[in-house]
Amino acid sequence: MFETGGKPIRKKPIRRKSDSWNEVESAEDILADIFSRVPVKSLLVSKSVSKHWHRLIQSPAFINLQLRWSLEKPNYIIYPYMDEVVNLYLLKGNGEIIEMITLPGCENLPPLSLICSRNGLICCINYPLVPDSDDEVYLIDFEIRICNPATREVYLLPQGSPSKKKISIGVAFGPKPWEYKVFRFFHFKSEAEDTRLECEIYSSSTGSWRGIGVVQHCPMDYEHCPLGSNHIFVNGKVYWFVSSEEDDDIPGFILSVDMEENFRIINLPEEVTQHSSLVDLEGCLSLVAVYDEDEIVDVWVLDDSNEPNWKKKRSDYVPFSSNECIDSVAALKNEIFFITTDHYLIYNLDDGTWTELDLADDFERNLPVVFPYTESLLPCKY
Repeated sequence: MFETGGKPIRKKPIRRKSDSWNEVESAEDILADIFSRVPVKSLLVSKSVSKHWHRLIQSPAFINLQLRWSLEKPNYIIYPYMDEVVNLYLLKGNGEIIEMITLPGCENLPPLSLICSRNGLICCINYPLVPDSDDEVYLIDFEIRICNPATREVYLLPQGSPSKKKISIGVAFGPKPWEYKVFRFFHFKSEAEDTRLECEIYSSSTGSWRGIGVVQHCPMDYEHCPLGSNHIFVNGKVYWFVSSEEDDDIPGFILSVDMEENFRIINLPEEVTQHSSLVDLEGCLSLVAVYDEDEIVDVWVLDDSNEPNWKKKRSDYVPFSSNECIDSVAALKNEIFFITTDHYLIYNLDDGTWTELDLADDFERNLPVVFPYTESLLPCKY
């Protein structure tokens, strides 16, 4: 304190920047809100700054908060070349490559197939190596891995029941973000030598398989997906195509199962071709069917899966030749991503426009697939 003109003046204390940050850090909800908008790669580095930060970033509450924020800005994940080395590419809707990710621990395996993506977790499958052989693979069963590309965590599920024929799987997520179930269709051979189709379920909550008995229908295989297991998880249910009686390569109907393990059949809105896909279009099961002869794509949306009511959302010409194969189809918000033999295309459902992405020179192709992707901190093993 000092005087000027006879009046005492109080000097205000100078507030240091560190004091302000300490206040933010002590208000954990504010700090969590700030961190939730930071890329996962930076969050992983930040965990080593202090015990406080490590505890916060590892907490289930923060992992959920980060996921909710991340779901507002989804991208695509592309696996362009099915190989022993799993190189994944994160991609914006305009074709800009954000990052290339190589999954650890998958280098000396038979080629892996990426079959689904949800909440930052992906599922990869591969034929297992035959014991005591250098490169021979067992072409009936799969090794199943749940992976988080952002954290580089990879979890190999325990082996399921022996099967006498090729198996098929589908992955359901929920009800909590870090929970998932894997439905595994396998062919059991009894002592009487007859083979029957059964299903068992792996739960992330228990860490084990549980049989649910005989099932009537097996998901169909796909020509462009040598390991099969094409499916989509939408609003609490898993959906697969089942082959028609006339042609194994063409879908005849849809098989669904909910989280309570109730199976049911859904009829298709019309006859479709082998170039048909199931996608999640803004929370609704949708059918994308390309007709080669007419070079037309139809997009159908299922209004209510309990009382099936298909509505045609779009019918439009495709900008690629009928000679091209369709390798993969995915939907994100109001657009559909097509990978064909020669093109990477995005179709805008609002205005009916096609945009070709200039990706042909960015990576080699071998059975490429694309899925919507949201990075997260979710663990692969609960």
